[in-house]
Amino acid sequence: MRKIILSFLLSVQTAAGLFAQPAGVDDKAHPCPVNTITEKGAWCWFADPRALHYENESGTINSTYIGYIDVQGYIKATQIDHLHNRRNEVMIRSWFQPDDHNNPTFLVLPDERIMIFYSRHTDESCFYYRVSREPGDITTLGSEIRLETDHNTTYPSPFILSDDPKHIYLCWRGIAWHPTIARLTLPDAQDSMMFDWGPHQIVRSMNGAGGVRPYANYASNGRDKIYLAYTSTHPDNQRENHIYFNYLDIHSKELKDINGNKLSVVGDSLLHDVHITPAYREKYPFAVVDSSPYRNWIWELALDQNENPVMATVGISHDKSSHDYYHIRWKGNRWQKTFLSNAGGHFHQSPDIENCYSGGMAIDKHNPLIIYGSVPVTGKHGPVYELKRFTVASDGSSVAEKQITFNSAKNNIRPFVIAGGSDELSLLWMQGDYYDWIVSAARPQGFPTAIRTSISIPQSMVDLETGLIYSHSDVKVSETNRLMIKVPESKVFTIAMRLSPDPTEYHGDILTFAGVTYTLPEEEGAAPLLKAGKRTYVSSNQPGNSDRWKEEARSTNGLWYQPVKPDTLRLVITYEQGTLRTFIDGLIDQSLEIDGISLTDIAAGGFRGVADELRVYNRALTQDEIERLP
Repeated sequence: MRKIILSFLLSVQTAAGLFAQPAGVDDKAHPCPVNTITEKGAWCWFADPRALHYENESGTINSTYIGYIDVQGYIKATQIDHLHNRRNEVMIRSWFQPDDHNNPTFLVLPDERIMIFYSRHTDESCFYYRVSREPGDITTLGSEIRLETDHNTTYPSPFILSDDPKHIYLCWRGIAWHPTIARLTLPDAQDSMMFDWGPHQIVRSMNGAGGVRPYANYASNGRDKIYLAYTSTHPDNQRENHIYFNYLDIHSKELKDINGNKLSVVGDSLLHDVHITPAYREKYPFAVVDSSPYRNWIWELALDQNENPVMATVGISHDKSSHDYYHIRWKGNRWQKTFLSNAGGHFHQSPDIENCYSGGMAIDKHNPLIIYGSVPVTGKHGPVYELKRFTVASDGSSVAEKQITFNSAKNNIRPFVIAGGSDELSLLWMQGDYYDWIVSAARPQGFPTAIRTSISIPQSMVDLETGLIYSHSDVKVSETNRLMIKVPESKVFTIAMRLSPDPTEYHGDILTFAGVTYTLPEEEGAAPLLKAGKRTYVSSNQPGNSDRWKEEARSTNGLWYQPVKPDTLRLVITYEQGTLRTFIDGLIDQSLEIDGISLTDIAAGGFRGVADELRVYNRALTQDEIERLP
């Protein structure tokens, strides 16, 4: 990856019009590199870490993992392997509720396997998770497992702490729509785990007449404490929405304020009740971060090198038309709040909903005095949300401001800075149009954004001719009409097939080779099967998307609408060094360890439909090449 050197131009911010450049700001230098993770991806800003970097001491793992969901309900992740200079994109789950609240979050287990959590937006009492079979490699994900709870689930944020390395602490918005925590056993050999403490509601907000929903961001010191910053409720619900800060001591289970004063014991029947009243602030002065009379919201919580909390927050006017960004940090005896910039109003294209949705902010994990913010700027495409870097003086007296994206055709929003790795900037953000957080008949466009990054992305050379040993187009197939192909024996190979199954009979054998058969089962809702000898490997993903949600009412109602099966499906199977991988429409679906496969004969067909293209290579194509297949 390239080293990005960003110099700082110190200037005191002056008042500016909504789309005007602040006085004294040089916007002509130091643009951020703009690379593409995916053209289809989005996330919310409360389920974290949505991306992480992990390097081990032995030097065998050095990878970045980035998760997202798209408007068709595919939960996906990209892994950038910096050791081997390669990129892979994985299908974590197809046909999921198409809602940007459902982005996946990551956790590195003590054995260095990568665990991924995800859930529907508030309308199911369960989480889903998958665990990589190999350390540091999400291309080897095991089967999806459902983790049952007694309450709704949104925004999973998992932690493993060094004082208790045999457990996972999972935080989310759960019981009564409030911050919730539980302790889990580590996954066993079958990836199973269970709750052994909790779930427990952490606090109780007593603000508002009903439907109170405190929003929380979490962080940890990696050792013995989990920190949370949270609001009274959703800022849409109250003209004043305060911000609070507590932490949980995992040994005593005590909830404490910033000064270590005990507020409650999590798990006891007596909850800590939070109010926006003067009486509460007088009684618990070190639990309140910001009680300014605005619709306050929190974007991120991080810790500085001394384990002092740092927050990126926004204050929204009573009429929701004006958003102001702030940097808040604990100075040992007080909260230091520094104004960063006006951020316009809501950023998206739908004026009648979610007027508290700012462009977004992210804290630089290497230097929490730096905040990246999405603000409206006038460029050659008119008013567009661009990214700026704000550097706060240590005493909070001044802010240096630098624009880092320029003349974008679409909005740049919801930035995120990855922790870990080198001091190089690892910035991610969404770019594109945005209509709603869920796909529905009301706004079927949903959130058709891309994920951009400052990180250099490895690109392998694409050569779709080298190693090609067979090619055939427009093959008519059926249950009885199969194309029989004989190729030179190869222990390394790729079989690529673009097929159009009969929509009324979307099932049957697709490919048979070297004692392996790939099948779409006849049962409704069944996932593809790969049979090798006496073993059957079932995918966690159906061949279908969530486009049916476009026809339904806007709702988090817990329903699973029928998957929409694609008219055309691109299936690719590669085999190399004992690993057989299947790709669906360019995404890694299954990765299986099967020894001793040697390709000689292929039978294409066993289903009703058309194989529009069939190619065979005597080498394993890279994912970059697979994505470029015709």
